[in-house]
Amino acid sequence: MAETVPDNFLGLPARAADYGRARFAILPVPYDATTTYGGGTRDGPRAIITASQQVELYDEALGRTVPRGGAATLAPLESDARGPEFMLERIYRAARRVVRDGKFLIALGGEHSITAGLVRAVRAQHKDLTVLQIDAHADLREQYQNSPHSHACVMRRIHDAGVPYVGVGIRNYSAEEARFIRSAQVQLFSARVCQETRAWVENVVAHLGRAVYVTIDIDGFDPACAPGTGTPEPGGLNWFQVNDLLATVARQRRIVAADVTEVRPLPGNHVTEFLAARLVHRLMGLVEG
Repeated sequence: MAETVPDNFLGLPARAADYGRARFAILPVPYDATTTYGGGTRDGPRAIITASQQVELYDEALGRTVPRGGAATLAPLESDARGPEFMLERIYRAARRVVRDGKFLIALGGEHSITAGLVRAVRAQHKDLTVLQIDAHADLREQYQNSPHSHACVMRRIHDAGVPYVGVGIRNYSAEEARFIRSAQVQLFSARVCQETRAWVENVVAHLGRAVYVTIDIDGFDPACAPGTGTPEPGGLNWFQVNDLLATVARQRRIVAADVTEVRPLPGNHVTEFLAARLVHRLMGLVEG
């Protein structure tokens, strides 16, 4: 009889997945109440965790098994039916407990709006925090569909909180957002710039502070790499570009927490959730050094 794989991120044995011992804490947030095009990102965390159980723990690029410090998978965070503002508070409280416990927080979405609550929690621990946003969209609307807490507004909320950020892979935003980008002098690196500029990685890192929160909206990748997302945009980043960026950030700065959002599982197609799982595994290895 085949041995059953433990149902946690990477399928780790009990000792490596024990919260008390683990360096990393995986927080699933299956929430997608403000999505506006392709729904279903609430199923993203479950799909990523299941796909991760097929990931080899040995990382061929790093030349070692990852993670060395263990990774605990927390229970999925239940949605708050009262609305996005209440949900963000719930996310903040759950993430704050993890950060206070000294764990490296990695949240799995769900929609991108969750990042506002996560960043708030991490910033309470790291006052000099900056955010690295990998995304197709600027997400800088003041409000969308009458909500300031839409997934289309997440980076505006982070800006309003006074947290510096750099956007990478951006290739779609509104006229309102374009005006804001100019007036606020937001640092954005388009997917075209990343494709055509040799020193784009170094230029991105130069705008980051010492402590970095990495938020990855999966639609930052080209849809050929990650088709399973609610708002796909042509012309995105590829696997090697994103990995080169994360490796340089990990080497030159200190990554302190992360999330991966907007994975929308497609029937019969596991490409996107497996990419997300591999990306989180690689990020763990980079953080461990």
